[in-house]
Amino acid sequence: MKKGLSIVFSLLFVLSLSLIGCSSTEKTGNEETGEKKEKAVEGGTMVYARGGDAVNLDPATVTDGESLIVSEQVLETLVNYEKETTDIIPGLAKDWVVSDDGKTYTFELEEGIKFHDGTDLNADAVAQNFERWMNGKSEAEFPYFVSQFGGFKGDESAVIKEVKAVDENKVEFTLFRPQAPFLKNLAMTAFSISSPAAIEKFGAKYIENPVGTGPFKFESWKRNDTITVVKNEEYWKDGLPKLDKIIFKVITDNSARLNALVKGEVDLMDGLNPSDVAKVEADSNLQIFERPSMNIGYLGFNVEKEPFDNKKVRQAINHAINKQAILDNFYEGTAELAKNPIPPSINGYNDDIEDYEFDLDKAKKLLEEAGFKDGFKMDLWAMPVPRPYMPNGQKVAEAIQADLEKIGIEVNIVSVEWATYLEKTRDGEAPMFMLGWTGDNGDADNFLYALLDKDSIGSNNYSRYANEDVHKLLIEAQTETNEDKRNELYKEALEIIHDDAPWVPIAHSVPQLAGKSTIEGFFPHPTGVQVIDDVSM
Repeated sequence: MKKGLSIVFSLLFVLSLSLIGCSSTEKTGNEETGEKKEKAVEGGTMVYARGGDAVNLDPATVTDGESLIVSEQVLETLVNYEKETTDIIPGLAKDWVVSDDGKTYTFELEEGIKFHDGTDLNADAVAQNFERWMNGKSEAEFPYFVSQFGGFKGDESAVIKEVKAVDENKVEFTLFRPQAPFLKNLAMTAFSISSPAAIEKFGAKYIENPVGTGPFKFESWKRNDTITVVKNEEYWKDGLPKLDKIIFKVITDNSARLNALVKGEVDLMDGLNPSDVAKVEADSNLQIFERPSMNIGYLGFNVEKEPFDNKKVRQAINHAINKQAILDNFYEGTAELAKNPIPPSINGYNDDIEDYEFDLDKAKKLLEEAGFKDGFKMDLWAMPVPRPYMPNGQKVAEAIQADLEKIGIEVNIVSVEWATYLEKTRDGEAPMFMLGWTGDNGDADNFLYALLDKDSIGSNNYSRYANEDVHKLLIEAQTETNEDKRNELYKEALEIIHDDAPWVPIAHSVPQLAGKSTIEGFFPHPTGVQVIDDVSM
């Protein structure tokens, strides 16, 4: 009898727990069939696990995705991308007019929006943000501003001449020359509008205390552990955000991150190992999210350092690396071989280019012609964190090391902390390095001018590559408004870049994310960052 009561009470206890577990969902269904399904409701906390920490939280001063995806929740831009594409839609600006000569843009701001510190979002605040960036002192200070808008005040290559408040809610941009991707550039997270009062208040500490108008407010940051943002109760878009809180949690190992998801310790993760996709697909409690491919993973050379100042050495290494083996072993069907610095999804891609085939004899011959018949010793900087375009930097570096050994190049693999890695590579300390890029705005300019033009040395041109012919083509493509003509200019530039070989383009990946099956409304944007305002669980 006691045993029977014990079983009954145990069953009741289990039932009560199951009811508690369902308390965060509502039941909806078809009344005619009686079919029921769970519907996500607003509120709750999402834990988003990723492979590395942010460098800092002022998006104008960084280029890494780990920083930008947090900033995207806190700050907003004048114009936005659509949820699933890079098409432009209104943001803080509800409307805009472009002059016939393409040199003047006038934006009408939404009215009544306030920053998280209670100050007003107005035309003067927008102008102050751009004045801050335009008066930068070095490419390292505001790297995206240089790579997207040519330079600071006084620079010959600068695109923006003046930004001024016309009235309370109208701001006018005057350009030195037309720029075809100007609106797409403005939609980038790097050009989110911060509270001028907060910038003044926090000074150098603003990078740890961002204040914007976004759906979430910054709450706290535990370095190399968690960043927490909380719901902005006064958000200007009705009904958003749906979550109460997002915690961005660092779990450096891809497999450990998946284990945390399976155990329910996190809700969403990026950097899923390609080999673990089947495991997630077989688990009814989980779901796969695929980010549309708009990236490049590459091996870069510092062309200012010997022996990589010799084009034949760079071409030899292009021939010596077995890129197909790298894709087979580390991407496992989630990437395609790269032969251009831009992915096929970007207008201007040059499919006529023939990739450097894997040919060790050609590689050795080119090394001999360059004066390195017996090879040489060199350092290869390997990425210390998984990124969408490079799921396992250390393993890929080891594969490259083994390939180059076959042509007499002895490789020493170097790895440093992520923020230091980016800083030192940008400053030219790495002779050969692994990096990648996820397109910010869907335009070829964001790859080629940002990464491989002479104007971007010191910001995003880590190879320090400079070619005058390429520069002329890229500037002409910026100012050309006819899309077909722009594409032909980019294709011509890509032919020169291919021959100069400042990189070994490796892969265009389709990044894999995984999350709980209860997540609704989440779409991984092609740019690699997305606001999580309409996501519910």
